[in-house]
Amino acid sequence: MIYQQKQINRSVFRAYDIRGVIGQDLDEHSFYSIGLALACYLQKLERHQIFLAQDGRLTSPALALALKKGLLDSGIDVVDLGSVATPVMYYATHSQGIDSGLMVTGSHNPADYNGIKMVLAGKTLTQEDIDILYDLVVSGKRVTGCGKETALDVMNNYTQRILSDIKIKRPLKVVVDCGNGIAGPIIPQVISALGCEVIPLYCDVDGRFPNHHPDPTIEANLADLKKAVIAHQADIGLAFDGDADRLGLITNEGDMIWPDRLMMLYVRELLSRLPGATIVFDVKCSSHLEKVILEAGGVAKMCPTGHSIVKSVMKKEQAALAGEMSGHLFFKDRWYGFDDALYSACRLLEIISSSSLTVSQQFELIPNSINTPELKIAIADEDKFVFMKRFSEEAKFSEARIIPIDGLRVEFANGWGLLRASNTTPCLVARFEAIDKDNLKQIQHLFKRQIHLVDNRLDLPF
Repeated sequence: MIYQQKQINRSVFRAYDIRGVIGQDLDEHSFYSIGLALACYLQKLERHQIFLAQDGRLTSPALALALKKGLLDSGIDVVDLGSVATPVMYYATHSQGIDSGLMVTGSHNPADYNGIKMVLAGKTLTQEDIDILYDLVVSGKRVTGCGKETALDVMNNYTQRILSDIKIKRPLKVVVDCGNGIAGPIIPQVISALGCEVIPLYCDVDGRFPNHHPDPTIEANLADLKKAVIAHQADIGLAFDGDADRLGLITNEGDMIWPDRLMMLYVRELLSRLPGATIVFDVKCSSHLEKVILEAGGVAKMCPTGHSIVKSVMKKEQAALAGEMSGHLFFKDRWYGFDDALYSACRLLEIISSSSLTVSQQFELIPNSINTPELKIAIADEDKFVFMKRFSEEAKFSEARIIPIDGLRVEFANGWGLLRASNTTPCLVARFEAIDKDNLKQIQHLFKRQIHLVDNRLDLPF
């Protein structure tokens, strides 16, 4: 196929990656053009080699080929990792002597989406970096050359590194739902090798995602996992997104545990060994998480949402652990500091196996409140940041602590609310937490009134 440079819709260049609908926002020519622009960017960084990997989506092979061609035509040597999970690409950039990598993936988005996650010179790209990359695409600037293509299989090294680190103290029965994502073949193998009995669910790779949407933070997607945990009398259920960098959890009683509560379990174990360590968490997380960190002797650091932002703050603060409400979990303690759902799952199994209590009983010891999941409010991509600017300037909340680091988080005596613009989808995201249902409704009512003062056309799910 002969690829041509082309202009690309600005909206697909998100806050920390590139993502859009294939055939509508992006195509093979787009990926070729992005490859040319990335080569210019790499040249400025004095990098001439890069890893390339792809997920299991139906469009990924052709898009990865176009991206590779753009890099090779610009003199960049490409080391092809094949079809692997995003954390495997991250692992390669930390262990194989090349600190740049690209992952063709649509992550947890629907099957018609695809995109690119990027690590360049050891750094996940920020909004500023993405803007520079977009400007390079728009300029049509390119360098010419003839890069060399090689292939490398790091899967065995990656899995052995996990197995050498994790120790299970008692056998567990684990149901694993890979959502037909790219890591389906490897996750059951690793967990089984730890000494656990594994019941696999949707572990065959199928880029159509025929069984459920590959997002483990939406409770409806975990319905079959819940049923399987109960039916098999399993100790725990684990769910993974399409590229295995986000983790979901079901207890032995079939209850979903949100990632911020899961972090509290990690925090208590980690700070028992590393008192004084810094823990980073995003603005969507429960207020209980900060309290648990402080009570356990740690340093708590809240930051904006976004995996590249979290990694940046984590590095700056030299944090041992970080996490997002979206299920991205980052261990620097004993690991490399990138978001890795399989490693995070194995660390969880290690912790719960060290206690004779069931998973449900262990989480009964973790504080909880009345709270909502992420509530999405549909709004056009081009309007969401304009709305949030007005909301931040005009909304009035009395007797409250305002945290404006990412949208507005408003903390009251009996709970809090958050409204922010999503960085990856055309929506606003709200979340609420309170000591009881009455206070939750009161906080939601305050937000609803302020939102509709800015735009009364928005359809609110609360």
